[in-house]
Amino acid sequence: MAATSETIELTVENEQIAGTLLAPHHQMPGILFVHGWGGSQTRDMMRAKGIAGLGCVCLTFDLRGHEKTLLQKQTVTRGHNLEDILVAYDRLAEHPSTDPDRIAVIGTSYGGYLATILTTLRPVRWLAMRVPALYWDEQWNLPKQQLDRQQLMQYRQSILGPLDNRALGACATFEGDVLIVESEHDEHVPHDTIMNYRSSFRKAHSMTHRIIDGADHGLSSERCQQAYTTILNNWISEMIIGDRIGHLS
Repeated sequence: MAATSETIELTVENEQIAGTLLAPHHQMPGILFVHGWGGSQTRDMMRAKGIAGLGCVCLTFDLRGHEKTLLQKQTVTRGHNLEDILVAYDRLAEHPSTDPDRIAVIGTSYGGYLATILTTLRPVRWLAMRVPALYWDEQWNLPKQQLDRQQLMQYRQSILGPLDNRALGACATFEGDVLIVESEHDEHVPHDTIMNYRSSFRKAHSMTHRIIDGADHGLSSERCQQAYTTILNNWISEMIIGDRIGHLS
């Protein structure tokens, strides 16, 4: 739990002795989870429970076009889902236990792509992305389901930079800490896309890139799921503990 540190003096029999008073910080880091296309908050909730134990306020949610709003899947656009994330972010930031200056966003695939754009619209301290997908800027208001998948794969295999893509442009201005988790045998997000993202984070405070050996895009094996959970928990722990040490120094 975060704490504030105050140097005090204690009076004992007319003498002054030094002391330090540490009290729990009344606000904690906020963690926003954004699932991928075709996913849900179910996996995120499992990981959020562990991260909440570190002393964080976590929020998971279902993007429109998923779960209870599955009927919208054929009509929902990237713009609609970005608005979903903005509303979720604001709800997390407004929670009385959340420190609005210390918010992390954890996005998977499509959610990772939208999370990078979010960083240009709201303050984000830490950004974690697992297999972040990439989409061209055009057809923003076209239903996501109608985007040509074959053309998308060709696009993701191209060498692209911040001037070529809105999400990569957002990466270039991000100054926080970044985690990118790649799957070795990803059938949807090629290594080229991961490297486009990685090379675009030119101002990041720190960059961590991990590859899960033998993993596919959806982490279909329990071993790969556990490997990602371990990577994420270790990184979040490092970020939160380092931040708390900074608050005490």
